[in-house]
Amino acid sequence: MIVRSRPNLMAVLFTLQGSILPRVALKVSFITAAAIAVVAVERAWPHPFPMSAGIGPFTLVGLALSIFLSFRNGACYDRWWEARKAWGTLILEARSFARLLAALLPEEQHRALRARTLRRVMAFALALHAQMRRGDEAAAAMPWLPEAEAADLHARPSPAEAVLVHQLADLGRARSEGAVSDILFGLVEQKIAALGQVQIVCERIQSTPLPFAYTLLLYRTAWIYCLLLPFGLAGTLGWVTPLVTALVAYTFFGLDALGDELEDPFGTEPNDLPLDALVRVVEGIVRDALGEPAPPPLAPEGFLLR
Repeated sequence: MIVRSRPNLMAVLFTLQGSILPRVALKVSFITAAAIAVVAVERAWPHPFPMSAGIGPFTLVGLALSIFLSFRNGACYDRWWEARKAWGTLILEARSFARLLAALLPEEQHRALRARTLRRVMAFALALHAQMRRGDEAAAAMPWLPEAEAADLHARPSPAEAVLVHQLADLGRARSEGAVSDILFGLVEQKIAALGQVQIVCERIQSTPLPFAYTLLLYRTAWIYCLLLPFGLAGTLGWVTPLVTALVAYTFFGLDALGDELEDPFGTEPNDLPLDALVRVVEGIVRDALGEPAPPPLAPEGFLLR
């Protein structure tokens, strides 16, 4: 995710970090070249090839295309924001775990149980991070788990869910032994359910993209519109036509590419969520609750927060 203050005019004109321009430069260049060819033909042979389509039809189509682009980008941003809220909930529940266990299990004899419970919260965050980034979930969570639980993860279809299962089972045993009261068990079970809900939300976003028909219709229409636009402008704008066409193509294809980035908020592109930084926040909470030195928060590198 790009983290920076509002740039000045020079930065607006020349900044590439976080810009969508590198992704659409080839398309814009092709559209511009096509516009130059149209103007050249119109100037060289004005009578056989008069460019008199006018701007009226393109105004109507451009308005409809803009509305459709706004709808798609709004839907993609909703997915991005829902994913961010889900990870915010994970951080909230990690803090709640730390406060709850410190208040209701303060005795020294419960230290091992507190540590196991808190470390599983970190293991869950790492497993979910790896799942969203399509990495090795079990390997990410294993260093924070007891040896028997870590060995069990590879056999489970969802290591993140397995961590929560072990969490509840361990607290259930502590409850039956009298180490955990019914009230504490009920409170912790609610926290575990909230973590499970976070996983469900993230899996839903990752496994359910926007309908392909939306993307296909938008992509086709944008290409047709930008390729035909010079025919409506060449007769009146002349050699300014390629510049105007390039600006329109940059706007339409840029919004389309930005929507593609936001549609999958868990990736590693510049405008995706900084999952590494969010996991580091959880690690700081857990280590502080365990009495260990907390790692410093991740800082942006070149305005990019991973």
